Amino acid sequence: MASALTLDILQQLIGFDTTSAHSNLALMDYIQRYLKEQGVDSYLVHDETGNKANLYATLGPAGKPGVMLSGHTDTVPVAGQQWTKPAHQLTLANERAYGRGTADMKGFLAVVLAAVPALARAELHTPVHLAFSYDEEIGCVGVRRLIENLAELPIKPALCIIGEPTEMKVVTAHKGKLAARVRVTGREYHSGMAPYGVNAVNYAARLVCWLEQLAAQKREQGPFEDGYDIPYTTVHTGTIEGGTALNIVPNHCEFLFEIRNVAGEAPRALLARFGDYAETLVAEMRNTVPECAIDIDIITEYPGLSTASDAEVVAFVQQLAQTNGGHTIGFGTEGGLFSSVLGVPTVVCGPGSMAQGHSPDEFIEISQLELGERFMARLLKQLSLPQGE
Repeated sequence: MASALTLDILQQLIGFDTTSAHSNLALMDYIQRYLKEQGVDSYLVHDETGNKANLYATLGPAGKPGVMLSGHTDTVPVAGQQWTKPAHQLTLANERAYGRGTADMKGFLAVVLAAVPALARAELHTPVHLAFSYDEEIGCVGVRRLIENLAELPIKPALCIIGEPTEMKVVTAHKGKLAARVRVTGREYHSGMAPYGVNAVNYAARLVCWLEQLAAQKREQGPFEDGYDIPYTTVHTGTIEGGTALNIVPNHCEFLFEIRNVAGEAPRALLARFGDYAETLVAEMRNTVPECAIDIDIITEYPGLSTASDAEVVAFVQQLAQTNGGHTIGFGTEGGLFSSVLGVPTVVCGPGSMAQGHSPDEFIEISQLELGERFMARLLKQLSLPQGE
C-alpha cells in the first residue's frame, strides 16, 4: 500500500480543479505552504496574467547542479466525459486511486512531495530541484517561462527527470509536435451562381488532401526512427468547420492539423512546403476575387526528446527505477524543451500509465505509487551517500 502521506497529498491535489483553462494558484499555494512547513523555500514564476504560475524549489546544498524532478500541475477537461466517480475527489477502490490527474500527473507530484520531509532532513551532498509547471496540456506553455528563468542561473541542474506516466520505465525519446490553424477566406455568393464565388471549403479540402498526401509520403519514404510503434513522422488533420448554409458559397473555412516528427525531420521545413502549396491556391483564388486569402498560424510547437541510450542520465535513472533499456512514448512532454532549450540531459520516468490519462474515471494503480515511492527512496539514498562511495 502506498504511504498515508502520499495518498493524503494526492487527495489534496486532486481536489483542485486545475484544468488548463483555470488558474492553478490555489494548488501552488497549497504546495508552497506544505514545503514551508518542511523548511523548504520555493518561488513562483507567473504567467503574464498573474493567474497561473510555475514553482521552483531546491532541497539540499545550493550552488550545485543536482537532480531536477519536473511535472505539470494542469489537467485536461472532464466536460463531455462519462464519469462514474467524482472527478475532483480522490476515490480509492480496487487497488486504484481514481480522479482527474491521478495518472497524468498528480500521482507523480504526490510521490515527490511525500518524499520532501525525508529529503529535507537528510544531509544531501547533491541537491534535488522541484520544477512544477502550468499549461503543459495545451502546448507546454508554462514551462517556457520557467526555462527562461533557469537559464539565467549560474549553475543549471545536471539532469532532469520528467515524471509523466511511463509505468516507471525509463523513456529516452518522444516525437516533437507542430500544430497549426489554417483559415481560408473565399467569397460568398448564392449557390445558384456558384462560379462567381470562391468556395473556401473546396480550397480547404484541397489543402487537407495535400496534407494527407504528405502523410502518405512520410509513411512510405521516412525518415524512419527505430523504437517507435509508428517509426516515421505523422501528419494529421483534427478538426474542420466552415460555411454558412447549403445554398451559399462558403466564404470561410478553418481547420487544425498537426505534425508529429521523428528526430530526423524538420517540421518547419514541412510547414514551409505546405505554405508554398497554399500560395499557389491563393493565386488561383485571387484570379476571381483579390481579397481571398489563406492564413496559417502555428498554435503549438515543442521539440522532441532524443537522449542517447548511453548517456549518464539514463544509467542513473535506470538504477533508481530498477529497470533496463530505454523506451519511447507516443505522447509529448516538456522533456524536449529542458533538453534542447536549457541543455539539461533529460529522461521521462514516472508512475502510472497514459492509457488511463485523459480518460473518464482516470486512475493510477496503487502499486505504481508504491514503485514511485521506492524510486524516491533510492534517490534519497543515492544523494545522501558520502561522495566517492
